[in-house]
Amino acid sequence: MSLIVPVKGIIPKFGKDCFLAPNSTIVGDVVLGNNCSVWYNAVIRGDVNAIRAGYNVNIQDGAVIHCTYLKAATYIGNNVSIGHNALVHGCTLEDNILVGMGAIVMDNVVVQSFTIIAAGSVVLENTICESGYIYAGVPAKKVKAITDEQREMLKQLPLNYIMYSKWIMSPEG
Repeated sequence: MSLIVPVKGIIPKFGKDCFLAPNSTIVGDVVLGNNCSVWYNAVIRGDVNAIRAGYNVNIQDGAVIHCTYLKAATYIGNNVSIGHNALVHGCTLEDNILVGMGAIVMDNVVVQSFTIIAAGSVVLENTICESGYIYAGVPAKKVKAITDEQREMLKQLPLNYIMYSKWIMSPEG
């Protein structure tokens, strides 16, 4: 069973058909839309501020979603993939985004739709990541426009994670 922890009387809320891995942890003021998945060892901590996610969001193994007390809530749009061991903190991720494995997205960042944050990148506070680009490096910089193939991947990847979660939730898969 996932560890679901209320904070100050606020219990996390989940849309329809969400998959929560048995050792995931979801705490406090968290709302996830339909068809979201929270994978093994992922932590979503809405203990000090709100965390909101739209539909078809996948938070992969070991990822941490948090926020900053009285300063920065976390907003995640629709069709967002947050890679293994990524850290998303007090920022806004619009729709159709990939935050790569091990990337860090810090407070008050806005990642606009159809953007890729490359694996291992660090997006510093108050950065605006422009729609349609790949950001990479430490600190992350705009490196190039996404291709049509990458744009399609951003649409497809969340659907793949819905499929993977059904394999686990249903004996028939």
